[in-house]
Amino acid sequence: MPTERWWLFLLPSGLILSSVMLYPLAYAFYLSLLNYDLGSGSHAFIGLGNYATLLTDQRFWSSLGQTLLIAVAAVGLEFCLGLTIAYGLYRLTFGVRTLNLLMFLPHIITPVVAALFLRWIFVGRWGLLSSILISIGIFPPDWLGSPNWARLTVVLADSWQFTPFMILVLYAGLNTVDQSQIEAAQIDGIGIWGLLFRIMMPAIKPLIVFVLAVRFMDAFRIFDTIYVLTSGGPGTATETITMYTYALAFRLLEIGKASALGVLILIILATLTGLLIAVAYRRERGVL
Repeated sequence: MPTERWWLFLLPSGLILSSVMLYPLAYAFYLSLLNYDLGSGSHAFIGLGNYATLLTDQRFWSSLGQTLLIAVAAVGLEFCLGLTIAYGLYRLTFGVRTLNLLMFLPHIITPVVAALFLRWIFVGRWGLLSSILISIGIFPPDWLGSPNWARLTVVLADSWQFTPFMILVLYAGLNTVDQSQIEAAQIDGIGIWGLLFRIMMPAIKPLIVFVLAVRFMDAFRIFDTIYVLTSGGPGTATETITMYTYALAFRLLEIGKASALGVLILIILATLTGLLIAVAYRRERGVL
């Protein structure tokens, strides 16, 4: 085949990409320009009206704030636990593969199934955790019925499922650190934690930036865990931006506004991705 027809090799994947990503994205943007009510079937072109309405909507900003709070708390906890456990595994001399396999099991469970299991643990009064606390004379809080406890429960649920991913990536990164640097630091008398924070973490900084950005973007889109655990409640205490999108589309049937909110989420996540690329580029240029 002549070299001028190299594009034929890209045609199948290009068609698949267009059908499953580009077309739905373009259609969602088109719907976002309409005042489309699924209940009545009415739809009229209003331009950027849905975007203007959302940006002045208090519920939008509240759900965005809840999303940022839950995502930052969950990813921060996952990173701290993941780094600590990964470093512990790095220093182990036996049983590392078995422990890695066992700790990775929560990550391979379907999020809905994991959330159902966690709901059985955290449900008020007769849940597993509440029953244990009551049996030892401690009156438990309403884990899913109190706003603050519900947010904490969602953070713990997300951390339980995705900390294994953080452990796996960070453990692999720690094993790539130059052994000569570690041996030189040990000869100089550096402590266990000094070795981690002063030698190993700076060496895997690009990996840390990458895994934090990937997990934050994933946590920003959290839906299934919250839907099963709290359905966004109590009230709107755990209503994230994706839960608000779901409510607009399938409860209020405001398809145009829900599509506009989906586009806004895409813009926010694209901005975060751009920041990641910028940080990585600056790292390559030696700025960081």
